[in-house]
Amino acid sequence: MSSEDDVKKLHLKAGMKSKTINVDYLARVEGEGALYIKTKDHKVETVQLKIFEPPRFFEALLKGREMWEAPDITARICGICPVAYQMSSVHAMENALGVDIPDSIHQLRRLMYCGEWIESHTLHVYMLHAPDFLGYLDAIEMSKNDPNSLKRGLRLKKAGNEIIRLLGGREMHPINVKIGGFYKLPRKNEFAKLEEQLKQARDDAIETVKWVSRFHFPFLERPYECVSLIHPTEYPMALGRIASSSSLNIGAEEYDQYFEEQQVPYSNALQSTLKNKGSYLVGPMARYNLNHKNFSKLVREIMKDIQFEEVCRNPFRSIVIRALEILYACDEALRIIAAYDETQKPASVNVEKRKSVGYGATEAPRGLLYHRYALNEQGLIEQAKIVPPTAQNQKSIEEDLCDFVAKNLSLSDQDLVWKCEQAIRNYDPCISCSAHFLKLYRK
Repeated sequence: MSSEDDVKKLHLKAGMKSKTINVDYLARVEGEGALYIKTKDHKVETVQLKIFEPPRFFEALLKGREMWEAPDITARICGICPVAYQMSSVHAMENALGVDIPDSIHQLRRLMYCGEWIESHTLHVYMLHAPDFLGYLDAIEMSKNDPNSLKRGLRLKKAGNEIIRLLGGREMHPINVKIGGFYKLPRKNEFAKLEEQLKQARDDAIETVKWVSRFHFPFLERPYECVSLIHPTEYPMALGRIASSSSLNIGAEEYDQYFEEQQVPYSNALQSTLKNKGSYLVGPMARYNLNHKNFSKLVREIMKDIQFEEVCRNPFRSIVIRALEILYACDEALRIIAAYDETQKPASVNVEKRKSVGYGATEAPRGLLYHRYALNEQGLIEQAKIVPPTAQNQKSIEEDLCDFVAKNLSLSDQDLVWKCEQAIRNYDPCISCSAHFLKLYRK
């Protein structure tokens, strides 16, 4: 909880054999959500992660729009990770229209992803999650005792924002991305100042990994079904196939055959499950478990230095993985900038309208993001489907809480609530993104 006001929003009811925990407003998460837990006879009866933020109906907003409008509209879904929404829509449109993108454009798009991962993960690590591990109510209180750590985090976030500004035209809701490529390519000399900034950011990221690796982590391990993109040579951001820790290995066009969304009465977000299997995990821990061998040499050396496990099943330790991904994004951004050749043109390839259906899946900071669009002959969007990461993780979050509460009923009420909120923040949930669509039933 981030303030005394948040404590007032916490209700605890306890009897001899039952206990009810009701947190009206979750602190230090993006968006509006609540938590309800009921136990009886030392067993967990009910766990509900209530997402009560109003649904935003982005799929309906896209219907009837020109395909060219999709990148700008979808970027507005999230102010923290607009690049992922924008790129997922672009990839789906390019898939629908049979567009092949040259590697030079792919690399610049990957650079934009690096910027988003840096700024988003840094915000989570320093502002939202680290206070939990260090016993502070919030980042402001933490900064009074450790100002240098917060300054390091602010430098990192600024570097990520600068990448997006340079390539996207502005830091929030970039405007330079289009179906087929970019509207304008940067000049090589524009990267000079950014390169120096990223070298400092890479040093700051190394310190961040070492800093968070020393935190005390509550114990929680479950046999997660990890789902993320995989790629033969890259740590996945925008390219790859959808895979799981069991046997799944599919293209984005097969997504709806294996995944389904369900509506629950207490949430304005649909919950995603694997058909005939149940919950699954997306995000940094899932990506890491399936892809860490594709980290750069520097990141693998730091992993070895902190003795981090090759398979992580404790979501509380996912903060370390986020820090490793920050470091990787800084290192990868420097690699892409060093290799950039401004003579590689054009900025975009030709695109022709046609009636078709397209699919796109990329890795937002919080995990797999899926888009599907149906276009008519005039290039108008007839149907849109967007599945955000937090909606996919919602069921897994509830199962984490059920398991964690069952094993920690001996904690005081305040400590148990604190740890439950911390467990939710392990996922860095973006509640605003998840409350995107509801099915309406009429009688």
